[in-house]
Amino acid sequence: MYEPIRTKSVHRMADDAQDRIPHRSREEELDIQLAGHLSALLAVTDELGDETAAERIAQQVARLRGAPPARHAGLTGADPASLHRRAHALAGRALVVAASRADTAAAILAAERMDAHTAALNGLGGDRRPVGAH
Repeated sequence: MYEPIRTKSVHRMADDAQDRIPHRSREEELDIQLAGHLSALLAVTDELGDETAAERIAQQVARLRGAPPARHAGLTGADPASLHRRAHALAGRALVVAASRADTAAAILAAERMDAHTAALNGLGGDRRPVGAH
């Protein structure tokens, strides 16, 4: 009375397609995310002109990506206080990801950068907005 089904179900074909797609591990995803946050921090650090910090950040990005990062060439003329606030926020994001992947070197660097940008903002004096406020 009923004919047997001769084709694969749509659901089974979708499962087969997923087996052919390469997937990244959680660690690989965190590496990519951390490298991205550090690269953004590097761009702001380059703009602030802090060569020593920029070199340390570039070393971490190169370690994570396996290649040296692109460096920020031009200056935007942004307000130094706003650059320090942006750098502080980026370092905070990098710290969270570094802590979640247990990357001690990157976590220490990010925490040091947060401290440095907090101190720079306090030294500017004229800007009374809290760190992290935009």
